[in-house]
Amino acid sequence: MTVDRIVHLVAGLMVLLGLGLAHYLDPGWLLLPAFVGLNLAQSGLTNFCPLAFMLKKAGVREGDCCS
Repeated sequence: MTVDRIVHLVAGLMVLLGLGLAHYLDPGWLLLPAFVGLNLAQSGLTNFCPLAFMLKKAGVREGDCCS
């Protein structure tokens, strides 16, 4: 797996997890997908993603996004 694929996978899973927890436990869990969305928007504007940065430092190979 490449950095891009892991970032997309984690973002999608966090959104689904937040929505599921909000539905079954407490609406306060909607803050999780909101945070993920804000982080994705910030990443798109600044070209800096904290998760991608950590994955690259850990030695995960980079990939071409959506190719």
